[in-house]
Amino acid sequence: MHLDEYTRYDAMGLAELVRRKEVTPTELTQAALDAIARVNPKLNAVIDVREADAKNAVQQGLPQGPFTGVPFLIKDLALHAAGVPTDLGSRLAKGLMLPIDSFLMERFRRTGVVLVGRTNTPEFGNNATTEPVLHGPTRNPWDLGRSPGGSSGGSAAAVAAGIVPVAHGNDGGGSLRIPAALCGVFGLKPTRGRNSIGPGAAEAINGLGIEHVVTRSVRDSAAMLDATQGPAVGDPHYAPPPERPYLEEVRRKPGKLRIAVSRKAASGVPVSPDNVAAVDDVAKLCASLGHELVEAEPVYDNEALLEALVTVWSASNASLVEMLSTGLGRTAGPETLEASTWAAVQHGRTLKATDLQAALAVFNQVSRSVGAFYVDHDLLLTPTTAGPPYLLGEMDSNKPRSAGEWYRFVFSLIPFTALYNVTGQPAMSVPLHWNAQELPIGVQFVGRFADEATLFRLAGQLEEARPWSVRRPPVHAARDV
Repeated sequence: MHLDEYTRYDAMGLAELVRRKEVTPTELTQAALDAIARVNPKLNAVIDVREADAKNAVQQGLPQGPFTGVPFLIKDLALHAAGVPTDLGSRLAKGLMLPIDSFLMERFRRTGVVLVGRTNTPEFGNNATTEPVLHGPTRNPWDLGRSPGGSSGGSAAAVAAGIVPVAHGNDGGGSLRIPAALCGVFGLKPTRGRNSIGPGAAEAINGLGIEHVVTRSVRDSAAMLDATQGPAVGDPHYAPPPERPYLEEVRRKPGKLRIAVSRKAASGVPVSPDNVAAVDDVAKLCASLGHELVEAEPVYDNEALLEALVTVWSASNASLVEMLSTGLGRTAGPETLEASTWAAVQHGRTLKATDLQAALAVFNQVSRSVGAFYVDHDLLLTPTTAGPPYLLGEMDSNKPRSAGEWYRFVFSLIPFTALYNVTGQPAMSVPLHWNAQELPIGVQFVGRFADEATLFRLAGQLEEARPWSVRRPPVHAARDV
């Protein structure tokens, strides 16, 4: 299959070609491998090509699912596949390999996807860019001097560049939505508990971490969530089941929605004119589609939230590093960890159990306050990030800082996303706007807890009104590079 043809289809489109026997999984696998060979040297999005594994899986026969034969990439963090290394973006964890699939990986495989590789991620997902010391920086397909965001930056860059139409990612503070916004693709963070993260853990980062995918089309995201959502054995909690398949929601009209609009960051950090313009543009589009737009935003104690996030993230880093050091017999320190991670670990080691409980109490208070806002509003529209894709090196994780200084710096660039990891609400970044430099500027929509359905209905309507998949970045699989 020629690359130019391969990159014109979303995942469901490729799967339909397989079902009609117009193309074989072998041909699609080879197309993805060709795309990696052509594009990845420029991007460094894929850090591990699993060519032999992919071809062997196809030869043995793939499950019949919604994505049978479709090439797929997994992010090098949290999710794990049997016999595939998972470095977590860190020198400390390099070569870590687990003998079983995580529950979500099992479900991905049942959809019929073909795993062709792993994508780059910052160390432990501890950054909003993808520039780990271990594997080097991933570059944005729209401008090679800029970041694709993080921590699912490798996956988003690969999808935007046409390597695969869908790739795994996860989101502990915006890590699906941020790279989706900066790479011009679609990124949904589902409700907490929608996808299982077991069996190795009950929850990630005290409930902040959520698993899903980045995609070029809305329907691919919906169909994948249909296939993966729901509890696994032993899960401590899970989201209420949907009323109908999410793929059906994409095709349904959303009705007249009451959408709150906010352009301001609760922290007071400045928001670039490009990102304000994107929100204004999309608000006008929503109004033209018949929705009610009101100026409003949730009220909560942002300073207390920032302090709580520093505590929870630091405690999580300290716990993970202790587990890795013990299990792998390696010493944690500046030689094996980036400066920001090491600072977080050191701070986490000073915390008491009561400090963590106090931080979780703040999460509860914030969730109650923010949840009340959605009684009277169906959705909230905000920027996804405070500015356009940032330059590589701007979020240097090896500059000496305390844990508090590091996280406050990161959240100053991404002030809109982490709140909804705390509340557990579903949120999506939609690629509806490009600035004068032809850089993608995503906008975020946030829905009520467990109401991905409304987000998918609106996303389907927006995609129909203003298709974004026709846009192709300068670095694209179908072009010479």
